Amino acid sequence: MDLAKAMEILADEFNIDRLAIVGGGKINGGFLEAGLVDEISILIGAGVDGRTGQPSLFDGRPESSRPIALQLKDVASFDEGAVWLRYLVK
Repeated sequence: MDLAKAMEILADEFNIDRLAIVGGGKINGGFLEAGLVDEISILIGAGVDGRTGQPSLFDGRPESSRPIALQLKDVASFDEGAVWLRYLVK
């Protein structure tokens, strides 16, 4: 699927210029690989889940892809122990 073309249609036909991608690792990875992500927001809860076979934040990027640099934009912490990290994609 041509994600850049889909975003172009959303902008042209519906005047949408920004949206949140709240998907699983594969859809997140697809948008990231297409260069369509400008900010990453991660909420880390006070718990651990290390089960095998669970999706990550970004799955499916080619092995040849280089890591994508991020710039920390904001950090917020909560009384329950959660931390909200916001990064700009460089």
